[in-house]
Amino acid sequence: MAMGFPILSVITFLPLVGVAFILAQRGDEATVARVSRWAALWTSLATFALSLLVWINFDPTSAKFQFVEKHAWIQGFDINYFMGVDGISVFFVLLSTLLTPLCILASWEAVEKRVREYMVAFLALETLMIGTFCALDLVLFYVFFECVLIPMFLIIGVWGGPRRVYSAFKFFLYTLLGSVLMLLAILVVYREVGNADIPAAMAHVFPKTLQTWLWLAFFASFAVKVPMWPVHTWLPDAHVEAPTAGSVILAGVLLKMGGYGFLRFSLPMFPDATVYFTPLVYTLSIVAIIYTSLVALAQEDMKKLIAYSSVAHMGFVTLGTFTLTVQGVQGAIFQMLSHGVVSAALFLVVGVVYDRLHTREIARYGGVVERMPKYALVFMIFMLASVGLPGTSGFVGEFLVLLGAFQANTWVCFLAATGVVLGAAYMLVLYRRVIFGKLEKPDLKALLDMNLREIVVFAPLVLLVFWMGVYPATFLKPTEPAVVELIRKFNVQRSASLEAPAQAAEVRQ
Repeated sequence: MAMGFPILSVITFLPLVGVAFILAQRGDEATVARVSRWAALWTSLATFALSLLVWINFDPTSAKFQFVEKHAWIQGFDINYFMGVDGISVFFVLLSTLLTPLCILASWEAVEKRVREYMVAFLALETLMIGTFCALDLVLFYVFFECVLIPMFLIIGVWGGPRRVYSAFKFFLYTLLGSVLMLLAILVVYREVGNADIPAAMAHVFPKTLQTWLWLAFFASFAVKVPMWPVHTWLPDAHVEAPTAGSVILAGVLLKMGGYGFLRFSLPMFPDATVYFTPLVYTLSIVAIIYTSLVALAQEDMKKLIAYSSVAHMGFVTLGTFTLTVQGVQGAIFQMLSHGVVSAALFLVVGVVYDRLHTREIARYGGVVERMPKYALVFMIFMLASVGLPGTSGFVGEFLVLLGAFQANTWVCFLAATGVVLGAAYMLVLYRRVIFGKLEKPDLKALLDMNLREIVVFAPLVLLVFWMGVYPATFLKPTEPAVVELIRKFNVQRSASLEAPAQAAEVRQ
């Protein structure tokens, strides 16, 4: 589907207009900070409004890429500026544009130093996130995918906690190492296909032995990004040291790039390798679900607990993706969207009390409900959504993933289901220790409940949690054609690669 103007390009690069405006500001520090906040907020809200136009005009019955834009970029090498969205990517664009203004609002009073640079980093990050989900050229995708590291590295390294520099470098080096291998794989794909178009690469039949190496190279990058066990250790450090809004974007959007990569590259391009390595992915996913849930139970830092829960929930995503069933893949996409909303909200929940007491230690709290009843209610909603309570967004994704896993392997489904029980355990323990109990500490007795700005930040997320839980068809119907087509292409590619050796053997005879 197309519109009268290049809407994806406008959405992608509109935040950079805000960046230019903010950088052009002159005056005293307080004035520049105030203007920067408002400019960033209005720019991100305009971007979100335009992304809603994409959703409204999106054809949910089509599996094809829509709003396609294609222009020559690097002449002579068949590398193009090629953009488009399908049912798999359109909601990730919306998630990116929704969370950015909420992050800016959440940082309104929390960030006081270098406000101009902070807002510039967030708007640049928004451009790169949207570009990653819209890019249909391998080189363009790689540019957006990798450049996301730069503003995120700065957000953690400049505005983070006491160990921010260590955490920022760990985050940068882990993700960069995997991505170097992906770059090599992209060069090989480009050589094999003859151009850098992702749709052309998805239709190409790669030799079986080559598939194995290419799959591993892409896996190295996406597994770190998800992150899968055992390359997940950068995530808790990054979350603990990042400012609240940094954690929101990191958990809400950046982790989804790994899952999106598996759906866009690994499954359709390398079907034989995918089938071969599926047991490995199952094993790593189950270990992530069970092990990190147990580690979360032992945490004393609220952010670290939620960070480990993110690894466990993303384990469901990788598991559902590699069930290679429509239910499993749709469940993985829905789980990513739900986790993007719920985990982002949980980090904002932690940020509310951190702004007041400047500590995330669970033992420092207790009886908060007596002073902050609105906060306790909001916290309860997102805690129950994280647990997967029916009627909330968390239930639908986990249920579909387990349904797909049951079709693929009943033991895998059983072991993954233990993660649901463990998830309930650590989230309920966290809620009980922070919200209930006796209100004894003097500083807790002076706490103030959520203000209007904080309520405005949480309102759309609460609405989404119930909307996705009560009427998931809004999100499942647009993704279904793209997922069905993905599974169909996977089976066609697999059949083609299986027939090729047989035909070669006939020719030799």
